[in-house]
Amino acid sequence: MAVFGLVSAVAGFVKVRYLIDRAIIDNIVFRAHYRITSAILFACCIIVTANNLIGDPINCIGESAVPSHVINTFCWITYTYTLPANQMKQVGTQVAHPGLGTDTGEKRYHSYYQWVPFMLFFQGLLFYIPHWMWKQWEEGKVRMISDGLRGAIVENKQERQAKAFRLVQYIMDTLHLHNSYAAGYFFCEALNFVNVVGNIFFVDTFLGGAFLTYGTEVVKFSNMNQEQRSDPMVEIFPRITKCTFHKFGASGTIQKLDALCVLALNILNEKIFIFLWFWFIILAAMSGLALLYSMAVVLLPSTRETILKRRFKFSTSSGASALVRETQVGDFLLIHLLGQNLNMMLFSEVLDELCRRLHVGSSSGASPASVPSAPSTLEMSPIYPEIEKYSKDTEI
Repeated sequence: MAVFGLVSAVAGFVKVRYLIDRAIIDNIVFRAHYRITSAILFACCIIVTANNLIGDPINCIGESAVPSHVINTFCWITYTYTLPANQMKQVGTQVAHPGLGTDTGEKRYHSYYQWVPFMLFFQGLLFYIPHWMWKQWEEGKVRMISDGLRGAIVENKQERQAKAFRLVQYIMDTLHLHNSYAAGYFFCEALNFVNVVGNIFFVDTFLGGAFLTYGTEVVKFSNMNQEQRSDPMVEIFPRITKCTFHKFGASGTIQKLDALCVLALNILNEKIFIFLWFWFIILAAMSGLALLYSMAVVLLPSTRETILKRRFKFSTSSGASALVRETQVGDFLLIHLLGQNLNMMLFSEVLDELCRRLHVGSSSGASPASVPSAPSTLEMSPIYPEIEKYSKDTEI
């Protein structure tokens, strides 16, 4: 039960967050990195360290002259090995277990198993770092300017227009000042792609060059004749291995002791890494497409116009063209993020009013009586009413 308690603590990465509580500052692929992938890796780290699920991670059978706990400790902190030449031999007649036999020929050493929990935890941190960097760069801008509007359905048309005017005024006052903001977002998005591809090669190096083809080999194995196939999961994550222990005999001569070691932990490792192989491939493909999408947004104004028309249902084609023409990439990203945080009715009011302002000019348009004064970023913050009240009390 303690294991399930620890795993449930990781659920905070994937829990549902309502718009009224937390602003959306990225896209679904970005969130797949720091919410889903980090949660998976941290959960796997907890599972492989929970020895009570499978018993001791290693148990070795050796000579009675050496205590079993000594052999277990030695083989765990050093390495064990298998013999690839004996992998295809028939179990029970030619060899006792796959990959075991007389020590002749090439040996494949296995020393990764004690580092698997640290590896998974480190990978979880790597997938969370781009999100942390973006949060520091973003500084809660979308949360502040959309406070009180996220997830809200304003039925009163006059009140809805007043909220839209107030938001539009902030956008107009900060027009063309968000390019560094957008640069931070696109940099972190590119970092996500580099991170997932780098992790694939990182794990491949960790497993001795066996991870790149691990998934394809497992799929190929499932389609082969049962008598002529060798399980790649058993080759990379053997359940039974050999370990050599040297000690001094009674006369001072060096004695070599062979031990058979049961690596019960590998029954979990093989499942974890086959799942990670498929997930990393899928995530890398999604991240690559998301990066191409972002490049199109930056380089092609027509892409930004299409997004306004199709995703946000912009009312007029000429209005979308004018909005894209008069704004820069940073402005568009801010508008795009606001579109993810506001309900469609309110956001349509914002787009229509912003389009009208850009057509007529920021100095004209609605009368001063109908449009509130331009708010600063501080005024968009939820703490502004308290600051304003304190200032008035001080003046009195």
